[in-house]
Amino acid sequence: MTVGFVGGSGIYDALPLSNTRERDVTTPYGDPAALVTIGEFGDTGREVAFLPRHGRDHQYSPTDLPYRANVHALKQVGVTHLIASNAVGSLREDLPPGTLVVPDQAFDRTKRRPLSFFGDGVVVHQPFAEPYCPELSGLLVDAARDADGAVDHAVDVHDGGTYVCIEGPQFSTRAESAFYRDQGWDVVGMTTIPEAKLAREAEMAYATVAGITDYDVWKEDSQVTLEEVLENAARNEAAIKATVERAIRSLPEDHTCDCHDALEGTVNTPADAIPEATRERVDLLLGEYLDD
Repeated sequence: MTVGFVGGSGIYDALPLSNTRERDVTTPYGDPAALVTIGEFGDTGREVAFLPRHGRDHQYSPTDLPYRANVHALKQVGVTHLIASNAVGSLREDLPPGTLVVPDQAFDRTKRRPLSFFGDGVVVHQPFAEPYCPELSGLLVDAARDADGAVDHAVDVHDGGTYVCIEGPQFSTRAESAFYRDQGWDVVGMTTIPEAKLAREAEMAYATVAGITDYDVWKEDSQVTLEEVLENAARNEAAIKATVERAIRSLPEDHTCDCHDALEGTVNTPADAIPEATRERVDLLLGEYLDD
């Protein structure tokens, strides 16, 4: 088992790892945002692969991120369980900045992003009713609650909720923010889609811990500035890292779930009708299903 960790805004360095090495991974979908750092986590001996979602210097916007290359690169190095972090805005009065949220639902408001590894002659229809792995999410919730003593301030944890993913890079208008609240959604961010979809297509167990940085703009006294977001993202960093570390320690060595065979029965194109170039590109993901 190799556990992957995708660091969101404010998290550009790996967890405390030993015997680290960096892998320059090439993928059929281009280059990932950065080299993949791989090492042994603490005294567990467990291998962890880290990738900063936006690049080491935050050079990729949410729209332009190489999501497919990021996930494919982690798949190539053997990741089976992928934990992510996100910086998000709150759509609820009772979820102030500094709160950690482990969402269980997502709503896609993006417009310009490739959402799948597939296409070009191969059609895959995959269930996505539960966008985050319930078992991995449960471990993250427990880990976040245990992380309180690892930071210098109290950490509130919210179990579940809907993450509405907007295109960005602009923050919401007041009308949009009010609409999201009216739907009963909980947090707003820019990066869980298509990452969650791609992780499912890569048959990874995937979950995220989101750190709230602001109240979005539905709140009359809230403007949402980059300064506020970055300041609170930095404040959330220690709690998020402590959460991820505890989740990795608690993950059973032999854990498996429905996510790990999520492509079974989803390919709608006969294998002999798929163009050879497409078969080669998706071989890491679909090879075992196309050979049957």
